[in-house]
This record gives sequence, C-alpha cells and structure tokens, in this order.
Amino acid sequence: MPVRRPFHITKAVVPAAGLGTRFLPATKATPKEMLPVVDKPAIQYVVEEAVAAGLSDVLMVTGRNKRPLEDHFDRAYELEHALAAKGDLDRLKLVRESSALADIHYVRQGDPRGLGHAVSCARPHVGDEPFAVLLGDDLIDPRDQLLETMLRVRRERGGSVVALIEVEPAQIHQYGCAAVEPVGDEPGVVRVTDLVEKPERSNAPSNYAVIGRYVLDPAVFEVLAHTPPGRGDEIQLTDALRVLADVPEAEGGAVHGVLFNGRRYDTGDRAEYLRTIVKLACERDDLGPEFRAWLKSYVNEEMQA
Repeated sequence: MPVRRPFHITKAVVPAAGLGTRFLPATKATPKEMLPVVDKPAIQYVVEEAVAAGLSDVLMVTGRNKRPLEDHFDRAYELEHALAAKGDLDRLKLVRESSALADIHYVRQGDPRGLGHAVSCARPHVGDEPFAVLLGDDLIDPRDQLLETMLRVRRERGGSVVALIEVEPAQIHQYGCAAVEPVGDEPGVVRVTDLVEKPERSNAPSNYAVIGRYVLDPAVFEVLAHTPPGRGDEIQLTDALRVLADVPEAEGGAVHGVLFNGRRYDTGDRAEYLRTIVKLACERDDLGPEFRAWLKSYVNEEMQA
C-alpha cells in the first residue's frame, strides 16, 4: 500500500468550545477566544497564522455562547457603512479584513468531552484529508513559521506531526509529554515513540511538551472513535496519537515532532496573557514608542515606591 502523502493540506480545525473559567467573570458572556490581545481578539491571530501557512478552509469547533466568534468573522454592514460615511477608511479596512481572511465554517461540539472529541467533530468536514489543528490559547509569532515547518515535515515524511517545546521538569505535568528519538539528519525533527497526557514528573518520559499545533493524518478519526476517556474522563488527542505512533506509515501512522524554541504566547494563563499584550504592544510601530516610554517610567516609579 502506498504511503499516504498525496494531499495538499488546505484545512485547519480550531477547537473553540472551552468555557474559559480562568478568566471569569470576563468570560461569563464573552468567549475567551474573543478577549483582545492589544486590538484584535486572540482567535484572529490563530486564523491569520493558518492563512499565512496556506490553509484557506477553517473549521471552528464551538459550543454554547460562542456566537460572537461567528459575528466577528462575518460582515458587519451597519458598522462598515458608518465608517465609510465618516471617511474612516483605515478602520473600515481593519473591520473588513477579518471577514475576508478565509472560508470559515462552524460546528457545535455539544457535550465538551475533551480535545480528542473536539477533533472528532471535524470528521464530516475534513473527510479523508490531512489537516491542521490550532489551539486558540497558543499564539505563535508569525516570524517563526512553526506551522509552515510542520506542514513541510508532513509532506516529506507522512503521518502526523506535533509541535514540541522543552520545559522544566517541574512543568511537564501541565502538558502532554513525548518520548522521542532522532530521525534522519534533519535538526529539529524527531520521531515520537510514546505520548503521555500530563504525567507526574517522576513518570514523564522526557521534558518535551506538546503545544497547541498539530498536523494530523485522517487516520486519527478512526482511532479517536475507539479511544476511551482518559485523564480527566475526557477523550484525549494525546492517547490517539500514542496509538498512531505504532501504526505503519502506509496506514496513516507514524508521528513526528518539530522542536520549537521560538516566540510563543500562552494566552490561556492570566499572567502570561498580560505579558503577551505588553510584549506585542511594545513591538507595534504605532503604539510601541509611547507605550515603552510610559512602561519604563511606570516601572521606575514602582521600584522607587
């Protein structure tokens, strides 16, 4: 049987059904994905990353109270008309950009049963094609092109691809953890031999943590259909990938990892969310000079207080 590598990947799946409880009460009526990072909602950064990597078809897996996501990526005719009438063409362009980014679809997850279940909800839309999964809590700096690298590894090696970062041993229990071995002579690419969801430090097979970027073979859907609930009584994508790591590549198996040491922003953590806003604002040409000057003055005042 030939190795399954023929498809040019065009589809991205963005799970967005979480309740965002760490940001309550802000997320009581506002999806956490719509919280602003400077002046764009976090979810828009994720869609822009997918589009920059060549993915033009985006499926968002949503839940209750997620209607603002759909509204954000839809046309806002009354707002556009008001901006056009005022001659505010710069803001009009910004408003229209989000609705023209990609071909965006939506499906409800219904019962929130974990990331693996959210991914399985994409099966009718994705079909028998490889696809990417981007988690909205992880923002990757566009200068680092992580997703582009992962898509290339999939084209060259087949199977599925996960993004890995090296973390301190005391942090590994917060992540899915991968056991890896070298593959070929390409630096930064490894073969994943085992995966464990949020292991205790003493049981972790390595310090390599899986972060929120995946490129998956469609074989994952059949594995997920037979994956029982795991940690947290949820269907874990990590458990399905662990199975695929032992499946022959010709059958959609093999899992590779791309080691990432670039700029990543974890907006699912409150303190890191605030740091992300500060970092990105400081780098902006329109905001950075004035904001950096104020920030420097503020920090100096706090140190002297």
